[in-house]
Amino acid sequence: MSTKTHIEWTEQTWNPTTGCNKVSAGCKHCYAEVMAKRLKAMGANGYHNGFELSLIPERLTQPLKRKKPTTYFVNSMSDLFHEEVPFEFIDKVFDTIKKTPHHQYQILTKRQDQLLKYFKNRMVPDNVWLGVSVENIKEGLPRIEVLKKIPAKIRFLSIEPLLEDLGVVDFSDIHWVIVGGESGSKARKMKKSWVENIQKQCNQQNIAFFFKQWGTWGADEKKRNKQKNGKLLNGKPYQNYPEFNQYPQ
Repeated sequence: MSTKTHIEWTEQTWNPTTGCNKVSAGCKHCYAEVMAKRLKAMGANGYHNGFELSLIPERLTQPLKRKKPTTYFVNSMSDLFHEEVPFEFIDKVFDTIKKTPHHQYQILTKRQDQLLKYFKNRMVPDNVWLGVSVENIKEGLPRIEVLKKIPAKIRFLSIEPLLEDLGVVDFSDIHWVIVGGESGSKARKMKKSWVENIQKQCNQQNIAFFFKQWGTWGADEKKRNKQKNGKLLNGKPYQNYPEFNQYPQ
């Protein structure tokens, strides 16, 4: 079943596939990998292969059963555009999305080449928010340029974990930017100046900015198991959302 989530920027998660493999620096301490291994040990449905990619056809229709308008994060435990997910299966995911226009679907990937290939001859449904992960300059920034080529009502970035100062970024044609630090005992630091640089550019370019968390390392660059005010930037919460009705297809 789709499940409630502690991810602040969504309402429910929907995982028609589970499992993945590391493709960039942002994957080094993958939360989903740790969780999948734990779920496998518990005998949870869908995780008998641990973190190996698995297609779960019986989950394809889950959102059809929910009448209340809901924002779904698709594949919090996988990547819908993994190279081993057949486009025919992705088509079935989008069939469900098209049949549920009362829901909004947030889809995030690190595999921009597959994303571009899939939408070469397909349209993005109006109720899909399409996003890419960005963690650094070398691997993350090129994903943004690919995302811009795809006509979606909302194009968004998950800049988490932010691993370095991104410098000057062209956020044109991006509607929403989420920023967060890494969690876990081996988490890498995120500096306050890096976050402020992104926030400043979002403000200048009129883009909704969402600060998710500091993670294990605080704004003072001290490591703690639990951060007090860990979701505040300069003492304030910045959890803005895009106004999707204002963006044309």
